[in-house]
Amino acid sequence: MTITNDASAPAVDPDDIDFSNLDVFVDRCPHDWFTYLRENAPVWKNKATPESGDEPFWNVTSYELITEVHRAGTLYSHQTGPGRNGAGGISLTDQAAERGPGLQMVMTDPPKHTTYRKLVNSGFTPRMVRRLEDAFRLRTTALLDEVTPRGECDFVTSIAAELPLMAIAEIVGVPQEDRDKLLDWSNRTIGGADEEYQSSPSADGDFSDSESAMVEMAMYAHELTDRKRAEPADDLWTRLTEAVVTMEDGSRHELSEIERDLFFTLLIIAGNETTRNSISKGMMAFFDHPDQWQRWLTEPEALAATMVDEVLRFTSPVNYFRRTATQDTVLGGVEIKGGEKVLLWYPSGNRDQAEFGPTADQFDIGRTPNHHMAFGAGGAHFCLGANLARLEIKILFEELAKRCPDIRPTGPAERLRMNLVDGIKHLPVAFTPSPALL
Repeated sequence: MTITNDASAPAVDPDDIDFSNLDVFVDRCPHDWFTYLRENAPVWKNKATPESGDEPFWNVTSYELITEVHRAGTLYSHQTGPGRNGAGGISLTDQAAERGPGLQMVMTDPPKHTTYRKLVNSGFTPRMVRRLEDAFRLRTTALLDEVTPRGECDFVTSIAAELPLMAIAEIVGVPQEDRDKLLDWSNRTIGGADEEYQSSPSADGDFSDSESAMVEMAMYAHELTDRKRAEPADDLWTRLTEAVVTMEDGSRHELSEIERDLFFTLLIIAGNETTRNSISKGMMAFFDHPDQWQRWLTEPEALAATMVDEVLRFTSPVNYFRRTATQDTVLGGVEIKGGEKVLLWYPSGNRDQAEFGPTADQFDIGRTPNHHMAFGAGGAHFCLGANLARLEIKILFEELAKRCPDIRPTGPAERLRMNLVDGIKHLPVAFTPSPALL
């Protein structure tokens, strides 16, 4: 049973390509389009649609050119560009200036991004992440204990979603009993166009829960800050309530209240969604490549590092990040005007044969070298949580190999109606029942 649903189509009509069409992503990750564009137009302009804010936008699909944009500094802004009055950000449609651009770390450019990163990176060093390994393994054992006696479950909701929530709650200092709130906020924010995650459709058919979830997260972050100031603990949020960084010019900086609140929303959404989908799609990749699952069962210690990187490459949980050109420029021989939107498609870069050779479309857990771009493609915005994500993926698949070696799908995956992330909502699985260990 092939369940990844992303096999390349035999032919592509370029007139059919529209990356703003969310219904396409309910059906598949469009690797057929990516392959066509890499070969024929690696910098390609999508027509304007209502879903794109009635603007055309550029799409970059080759490994080489995505890397070039990443390393071009502020030529391609995470924040804004000419003619946008401070609006912009990393999604296809503009975020208003007061809603994140220039305030939330992922939507800032150097030098502000550099300052921001120095303030928050102490919670994500390899040493800090290693300290959490025993806790993560214990929590993984506990969550598998909930499902192994039954012999079946929804892999996404029962397994893949739980460990990232536990991990981010542990690091940030959110009480574990609040992790269901984190899941709800994350689902409603990312699932803004998917009816399953919405509770209040408006009269015109649009949904408003995404915005209300963002407000609820910000309010919770504010309360959490007050709590950590009154009762400090050994966690990231306590550090951020008192963090001050001194820059090379001698200036001292700390996070404002709104910057701290917006950083909380970034942590919850990015820390949960990306790892959840890497794990879910990684399991799907193993289902579609049973020889690789048998290889993993046989050599987990030898293959742990390369397995994790191949899961990340093959799944590419973030579909794209948008940039905005800050001046007229040329990319891949194509002229781009200042202020135009540029989308970088990481699943395409991660299947580019120019970088990964003739086996780029194959899942190979021993692949080396593997310079994937699941965490970015160089430059200042390399993923802050890369070490954390790697650890979570490693532990979960190690424990699954021990507890559920005959895990198998019992139906197709259900995909999220979203193009920013390649999301999986449900994946029914079965395995031989076994008793809980704790």
